[in-house]
Amino acid sequence: MSALLQVEKIDTAYGASQVLFGIDLEIHSGQTATLLGRNGMGKTTTVRSILGLTPARAGSIRFRGNAINSWTADRIARLGIAVVPEGRQIFPNLSVKENLIAFACNRSNSPGPWTLERIYQLFPRLKERARNMGNELSGGEQQMLAIGRALMTNPHLLILDEATEGLAPLIREEIWTCLGQLRDLGQTTLVIDKYVQRLIELADQHTIIERGQVVWSGPSGTLRESPEIWQRYVGV
Repeated sequence: MSALLQVEKIDTAYGASQVLFGIDLEIHSGQTATLLGRNGMGKTTTVRSILGLTPARAGSIRFRGNAINSWTADRIARLGIAVVPEGRQIFPNLSVKENLIAFACNRSNSPGPWTLERIYQLFPRLKERARNMGNELSGGEQQMLAIGRALMTNPHLLILDEATEGLAPLIREEIWTCLGQLRDLGQTTLVIDKYVQRLIELADQHTIIERGQVVWSGPSGTLRESPEIWQRYVGV
């Protein structure tokens, strides 16, 4: 079975400073996958390379069978990749409802697409705050809105960069519950976060990077049975 996303041996740099060294990553349709590692190890740069924001200088990136290395970021997005960025980056001067409908489309041609009402069912709090401006929301509400906004594009692949960073424990659990529901619905998702034990229960496949290189990749079962792996590369 061919992968939905296939990243092979990519090198990425900012000017003269190389950050990624031969990164490999593969995600199949319907999988929930993670990209793990300590801060500053290249996780966000990997995502930026996939999205065309910081193009890889070497290697190959294929999505839905297309070689997208040289594509612009907007063209890649239209192919069906949506990102919940670190810091959320919602529109502060638009209401919750306006944030959600601003880029509504059906990029995956889903027969049962995400709509405003479905997002409100997933996150009832957003329905309660529908008329509030983005800058009037709590951090947790902003993260829900960022996830809802990405889902409104009905993507083939949803990427969450630092999925629960800075959120209170109860809100983190609400986000994990949401991601579990998306997994059960068959949404292909790549999650970047630091809560490995929670991610082991949620995801199918994991990739750990250290200093811009893949140091381990495998399924949840193996990672669960080998805590020394993630404690070495992800633990504080």
